Amino acid sequence: MQWLAIAFGGALGAMARFAVTSYMGHILDNRFPLGTLVVNVLGSALVGICYVLIIEKGAWAPEWRHVLMIGFLGAFTTFSTFSLDALNMWQNGHQTLAVVYAAITFAASLAAVVASVEITQRLV
Repeated sequence: MQWLAIAFGGALGAMARFAVTSYMGHILDNRFPLGTLVVNVLGSALVGICYVLIIEKGAWAPEWRHVLMIGFLGAFTTFSTFSLDALNMWQNGHQTLAVVYAAITFAASLAAVVASVEITQRLV
């Protein structure tokens, strides 16, 4: 049953990632991987919330970990796409932008998970 929960969450997460990256790509005319940045930061915030609600507080059933954290957020966030986006910027002569993108992604994702854990712990 865990496999089905993960597969179900993963399918929804992949579709959500595609929707966000498709929409965000049009905002900057695909000149900057804004969609990948958004899904990684948002996914980091959401995993922090899920961690507190499922793992720490037990406010949600443990089975939701498979659907949400492993399935949905595992497919929604994407380190591989982030890496490829940074490499493409680097190879296309935008080394500074590639480094800035990597730094922003790391710092914002880390800040999002820390903030979401802190906020959720205080609210629950």
